[in-house]
Formats: sequence, C-alpha cells, structure tokens
Amino acid sequence: MIGSMRCLVTGATGYVGGRLVPRLLAAGHDVRCLVRNPVRLRDEPWADTVEIVAGDVTKPDGLVDALRGCDVAYYLVHALGRPDFPSLDRVGAEVFTQAAATAGVGRLIYLGGPEPAEHHSSDHLRSRDEVARIMLAGPVPTVVLRAAVIIGSGSASFEMLRYLTERLPVMVTPRWVRNRVQPIAIRDVLRYLVECPTSVPADINRAFDIGGPDVLTYAEMMRRYAEVAGLTRPVIAPVPALTPKLSALWVGLVTPVPGAIARPLVASLIHEAVCKEQDILEYVPVPPDGLIGFDEAVRLALAKIRDADVETRWSDASWPWASTAPLPSDPLPTDPEWSGGTVYTDVREHAVAAPQGALWRVIEAIGGEHGWYSFPLAWSARGWLDRLAGGVGLRRGRRDPRRLMVGEALDFWRVEEIVPGRLLRLRAEMRLPGRAWLEMRAEPDGEHARYRQRAVFLPRGPAGHAYWAAVWPFHAIVFGGMARNIAAAAKRQAASGSGVSR
Repeated sequence: MIGSMRCLVTGATGYVGGRLVPRLLAAGHDVRCLVRNPVRLRDEPWADTVEIVAGDVTKPDGLVDALRGCDVAYYLVHALGRPDFPSLDRVGAEVFTQAAATAGVGRLIYLGGPEPAEHHSSDHLRSRDEVARIMLAGPVPTVVLRAAVIIGSGSASFEMLRYLTERLPVMVTPRWVRNRVQPIAIRDVLRYLVECPTSVPADINRAFDIGGPDVLTYAEMMRRYAEVAGLTRPVIAPVPALTPKLSALWVGLVTPVPGAIARPLVASLIHEAVCKEQDILEYVPVPPDGLIGFDEAVRLALAKIRDADVETRWSDASWPWASTAPLPSDPLPTDPEWSGGTVYTDVREHAVAAPQGALWRVIEAIGGEHGWYSFPLAWSARGWLDRLAGGVGLRRGRRDPRRLMVGEALDFWRVEEIVPGRLLRLRAEMRLPGRAWLEMRAEPDGEHARYRQRAVFLPRGPAGHAYWAAVWPFHAIVFGGMARNIAAAAKRQAASGSGVSR
C-alpha cells in the first residue's frame, strides 16, 4: 500500500490513539475515528479534519459501516482496569476482525504487549496475546506490534515508574525489579504505527517485537529516571517476600495509578520483556538519528512539564493548542487524571463588589510596598528564610508601583504572563524543592467582578511532597486571607476612585 489512505482509528480518546491521529493527518492520510462517545473528541484541535463515528468494538451494529471504505484499521483499545477485561478484549477482537473482513478492510494494525512466557504469565499479557492471535488468525492481513514499557507522559507504565521514583528515596522492592525490560519511546511507537501501512507489504500477516536501544532492569530504569529528573538516586533493596499481589498493593499505596490498572501491570513485570527479534527494521528502518534511548525518552516526557507555562499544562478548560500538533511526549487533555506527575493546587475565589477594572488595578499593584494582602509576618519570614538558603528573598521589590511587564522581577517571583485587565501569572524564584506559580484573575461578574486565585506547585522528589504537606495547614490563612483582602481592597478602591488600598 502506498500513498494516501483512509485509516480508521479505534481508541482515539486513549493514550496512543490520541497521539496517533494528528500524525496520520500530517502524513497525508484521511482519518475516521470510532469512539463510543463522540463528544469526548469535540474539543480536539483536529476534530474538524477527521470523520467521527459512534460505535463499540464489542457490538457488531454499525461496525461494518464504520469500517467500510477504509484501507487500514488501527485496533488500539484495551479494557484494562475492568475485572472482566480478558473476556471483553476477546469479544472485541473477534467482532472487530470479522467486521473488518466484511467491510473489505485491507490491513489491521494492533499494538499489543510482549509475548507472554509459557508458564505463569499474567492475565494482562495473556489477554494481549489472545487478541493478537485472534486477529492474526482472521481473514484480514494483520500487523501486530509488541511493545513492553512505553516511555511518555501519560503512559500507565511510565507514570508508575515516575511516581515510584519521585516519591520513595528508599524502596524495599520485589524481586521483579531485577528483570530486564526493553522500553521504547512513544515517538518511536508512533513512527512504527504511521509507517507500517505503507512500508510493510500487504500480504504480511505476523507479529513484530518493537523496542528501544536500551535493555535495562526495572531498578536501573528507576535509577536512571532519577538521574534525568535531577533527583537523588533511590536506594533499592529487593526482597523475595513481595508477591505480585503484595507488590500491586504497594504500588497502589504509593502512587495514584488505580489498583485495577496497577495490578495487571505489576503482574506483567514478573517476567523479562526483551525483544526476541527486530524484523520490523527490514520494513521500517532505524531513522538517521537512531532510535530514542531511555534517558532521552524520559527527558522528552518531562520537558513539557518543566518548560510549559501553568495554563497550558494544568488548565481545567480545553487545551490551548498551537496550530501544529503537540509533540507525542506531551501530556494531552485525554490522558488519565492520575498521569503527568503530582501537581498540588490551592484555588480561591471571591465575588468582588467593584468593577473589573478596579480589581485589576489591585492585582497589578501587588507586592513591593503594597505587600501581599495577608499575614505580612508570614511573607516576611518566608523572605528571610529564602535569603538564608541563598535565594533572592523579598529584597527585589518591584520596578514600578503600579505597572508590571512580562519577565520582570517582583519580590521573589518573576512575571511570567500578563493579560491586561484579566490575568497575572507569577513564577516563584525562591528556593523550593519544586516549581511554583501564583495566578490571579479578574473576571466580569455582571456589573461587578469575580476574583480567582490559584497557586500551583510541582514537587521535586520526596522533599517537595514533604514541603507541601508542611505548608498546607497555613494556606487558609495565607492564601485565603489574600483572596479576601484583595477583594476588599478592590471594593475600597472603587469607592475612593483612585489609588490602591491595602
């Protein structure tokens, strides 16, 4: 198959599918997305450039029509997280394969897991393998790509690795941390998925192992993650007593990854997951700059979190996409809520008996001689502590008492973004075991205004989590008082008609 094709993508609201669709479009293909609830794709930036149809891979009704006219169909769904996932996956594979044959689809592509061991394999890997066998035994030529741990923000396996490494400086771990794994970057996974339909001959019907250039133990992955993330290397002590069930319980206690997902993932780690062959390279060769190694894949997965502004990473609204597709390692709005690492927030909101303009003038004049509108002693103490730790403290003040510009210093903050009359976002420059932002908004509320305030903290390692736990009890006083006093100051300013009132 060559040239432009019509591709059907299942799982477009999932981790891999959501990243695959814009890449298929960029390659010049027409894309049709099969989803159970089309509303979930409504706000995707590419929604208007694809055809979206409602359907369920386990229900034949409408499935043939959805597949009709497609050259290739991607099967990227998995019921992991439900207790009956093996039976659901089996039914889905059987129904989808038969519907594809009836519709005349030329090629199926399935992203599965490593081939399971002959004995004592996990339900997760056995289910993935069963789906692969069903599709390969069907009438439509199928390419199965077998991947172990996928490295990218939002991948369940990567998130489990992230949370374990960032939250535990000392780990008593099960024996499986010594097992070898061949991880692969999400960028390379997507490259294989995009190129397979045009590079693999139409009559090929087989499974291919795919992996990155590094073969590591799980313990080595945790240590190397820590090194890339700038964390202290964890102390890892494997013990034989932790069975897969106990290991899954341990993972569930330490990380926000749901137990229904953690249990099968942990059970899958009791055997090594290394490529037995790399025949896929005969059809999709290594790119000129090579396959992405583990360290670089981790850096790419963490880069968006470190470099993005707060609004584009943790907004509750739609993702403010650029005109080009996001990088495959970037977090997406459709990723699970527990992915992307820990983000602590403190959100406050107040109705303001004053116009929006009066509220904005108070916000823009904050800091320096006007102070921070709550518990001055606490802010001064934080400044003194910062200076003792070698930080900037509160000594920088502000350049102008009433006007701010993007990039300028403001006490121990840096002005990161201003939308005049509406938004002020500050990035913390005090010494912290993590990164912090403070966001203040003035929004219209009828004839008056509404003040919205949000503090965001990204912890760095166990010290970051401990820091947030230590300061959290004071937030009601510091941040709560700040929101109340800013609202009151705006009201007084509106009454006086000028100036900024503390």
